[in-house]
Amino acid sequence: MSDRRRLERFLRSKLQEAGEQYEQLRDSTDKQLEDAQQAYEVAKNARQLPSDDDGRVKLVCRRYAERRAAMLDEEYRPACYEAGHPDCEGCAEDVREGRIETW
Repeated sequence: MSDRRRLERFLRSKLQEAGEQYEQLRDSTDKQLEDAQQAYEVAKNARQLPSDDDGRVKLVCRRYAERRAAMLDEEYRPACYEAGHPDCEGCAEDVREGRIETW
């Protein structure tokens, strides 16, 4: 009987380890999928912004309340973006969300 119990414990522990590994893998892939969907949504929103012939997006600057044509960087922030400034942070967020005021 002790061999049978040992075998049961061994199998149970191995199946539990496999289940934990599966759960970790599933969580990781769910996170990757969520990140990819979010990146797609941001890129789609940025591409829908009106732009001029040079590829600069036409937006209204929140900081200076003026019309601007600005290139977007790889994080979809306007070239005039200044890190830490509340208006610039809000502008970059609005570009990512697709709700920026344009002209």
